[in-house]
Amino acid sequence: MTPLHQQLCQACTPDSEPVLGEQREKLMKLLPGWQCLKQDNVWQLKKSYRFKNYRQSMAFANQVAELAEQIQHHPALLIEWGQVDVSWWTHSIANLHYNDFIMAAKTDQLNVNIG
Repeated sequence: MTPLHQQLCQACTPDSEPVLGEQREKLMKLLPGWQCLKQDNVWQLKKSYRFKNYRQSMAFANQVAELAEQIQHHPALLIEWGQVDVSWWTHSIANLHYNDFIMAAKTDQLNVNIG
């Protein structure tokens, strides 16, 4: 299987099937440090990234924003001194789509490049 961070997102419509049950559990094992949480009655992938200072937090958040714009799939970002919280879910289905798992993996690859 191609690693998640190397896969491409597919078009998603309001009638797309969400990732549920066993498939979700299997994908979560490929995303160390990510949590699958239900917030406001919507399943989301969430992870907190820690940095040495606010400048690094902003640099990472900007990389995530650039990636999101390229793919046209946008997360929730909470930026604080030394920390960025990233939450992925698919708004059109109000649930998790396979794309969210791909984007979480791609986000982890960005973090590798922050110094």
